[in-house]
Amino acid sequence: MDIIGNGSVVIREFNKADIEKLAAYANNRKISVNLRDAFPHPYTVDDAKSFIDMVDKQLPKTFFAIEYNGEYVGNISLSIGSDVYRKGAELGYFIAEPFWGKGIATSAIGLITEYAFNRFDIIRIHAGVFEFNRASQRVLKKCGFVKEGVFKKSVIKEGKIYDEIRYAKTI
Repeated sequence: MDIIGNGSVVIREFNKADIEKLAAYANNRKISVNLRDAFPHPYTVDDAKSFIDMVDKQLPKTFFAIEYNGEYVGNISLSIGSDVYRKGAELGYFIAEPFWGKGIATSAIGLITEYAFNRFDIIRIHAGVFEFNRASQRVLKKCGFVKEGVFKKSVIKEGKIYDEIRYAKTI
């Protein structure tokens, strides 16, 4: 089932056919280094099955597959806030390496942002990017996200301490 699309890029629910490609694409250090440690590396078929099983149980769904020209190419998600953060959501995403540089992330973020503001009772979406991930910083800026600040020495990845750059978009 399509959630939203713009022609070549579609945001949709996951299906069992995505498992093998998810495992193959996600089992890439260039992907995992830019994500939280909860995203395993190496990434196995069992990890993909467990992830899709978890997403299948979500109500409402907030984790989606990204499709490009009919092919699964990555994930995009929203984590809706709670308590005093209930009017916001955190954005997460990855695009498989063979599809980098094609504008897919820009399209997918634009689509999920529009969907989120229309579907959920939120007024803000934010994303945290590790300081070395310049590509994600450029994509968020292209999508109208504004750099709100730098969280100095706030993340540890592969034993090294890094700054997190926070971007947000509001309605």
